[in-house]
Amino acid sequence: MELNQYQKDIFEKQKPVIETYGKKTWGWTIFFLLWILVGGYALYLQVADGHIVTGMRDNVVWGLYIANFIFFIGISYAGAVISGLLHILHVEWRKPIIRIAEIITVIATMIGPVFILLCVGRLDRLHHLFLYPRLQSPITWDVLAITTYFTGSVIFLYLALIKDFAIYRDAKLNIPKWKQKLYSILAIGYRGTPSQKRHIKISTDLMAIMIIPLAIIVHSVLSWIFGMTLRPGWHSSIFGPYFVLAAIYSGTGVLIMAMWVYRKMYKLNSLLTDQHFVYLGYIMMVLGAAYGYFTFSEYLTAWFGSAKWDNEVIEKLFTLEYYGGWFLFTNIAGILLPILVVAIPFTRKPGLITIASFFMVIALWVKRYLIIVPTLESTLLPMQDTRPEYIKYSATWVEWALTFAGIATFFLLFTLLSKFVTIIPISEFGDKEKTAAGTTASVKEN
Repeated sequence: MELNQYQKDIFEKQKPVIETYGKKTWGWTIFFLLWILVGGYALYLQVADGHIVTGMRDNVVWGLYIANFIFFIGISYAGAVISGLLHILHVEWRKPIIRIAEIITVIATMIGPVFILLCVGRLDRLHHLFLYPRLQSPITWDVLAITTYFTGSVIFLYLALIKDFAIYRDAKLNIPKWKQKLYSILAIGYRGTPSQKRHIKISTDLMAIMIIPLAIIVHSVLSWIFGMTLRPGWHSSIFGPYFVLAAIYSGTGVLIMAMWVYRKMYKLNSLLTDQHFVYLGYIMMVLGAAYGYFTFSEYLTAWFGSAKWDNEVIEKLFTLEYYGGWFLFTNIAGILLPILVVAIPFTRKPGLITIASFFMVIALWVKRYLIIVPTLESTLLPMQDTRPEYIKYSATWVEWALTFAGIATFFLLFTLLSKFVTIIPISEFGDKEKTAAGTTASVKEN
């Protein structure tokens, strides 16, 4: 497949990344694998001994696992909504970042559902969920929605990769034969003919249109699992849009962090420019303001209603003795910090935007935890002479080990994919196109 000069320069800059697997990459790979092995041992103990090895009991039946599940499904929105919307609107500056967003979508959607399986006591009966589903159950809705969403995300990513697979196939890369053969198979005979370009464009546009409502449906269904439960702090009609907005918000933060890491690792300053961080920062700022409004509305209405059970949850969230410190952290780091960093011109820098994104993502994970645990600790019936561990939740090392194993798996899959495909899509750039960085010359200089 013939490339123009600008595409050749971008490809030459990234070619060493997919040709070699350096010592640093091996070091990180081994590190991630060790964490995954620790998680595998923790999973063995949980299957062998049961949920007694976790902090989950009769009242607090959910904990870290569900928080992780909501978090990973949420960050998958980085590709589903952001890249899909930018693709539909033909926003030029999307081109260097769109693949990172799409990869985040696929990997996060793979890892998220695993955590909900860790809450299932009888994994040997898992197939019953597909053989004998109950349409009355929101869990069944979740399975159908996530399966459809994952399928759509994989197709969307693959359609965007076909042209680049053809470039790898025709390039003289110093790679093993099996890898070259795999590129040839995945390119499915693409030669860049007008007919092939038209079909891929139409298919990609259709998937971009479909992936956005799919993403909204998935997180809406996930929120209904909580909202349709008569529990204090959950039974709310605001949960649908609240979850969707939080998911897009956290996904934007993860995308910014991933951009910063790849820009530093592979010296892609000429392609992932300061302007890209500013543009995504603006998106993050608007989402943060909207998220802050939803947070205020949720707790104001619950507090003003003065319902006994709702007040118990609110008291735990507003009292430092319980979860007040963490709740304060989620609002400062998750709402105020990103807005202020982007709003003030002096702090509107890639490094500071990335730091704000990091704290925001951590804060939104903590917020998922605070949505689940304080509610389950607020029992609906009076409890006397009950052991504290049956009311108060405290995660064990098994749960933490599996949590970090999930994070390590996310980073490992990202590392492996970045060694298989170029992070910056080559085929997206035409003859006279420029990124926000400038011209071909700036690519060569860096």
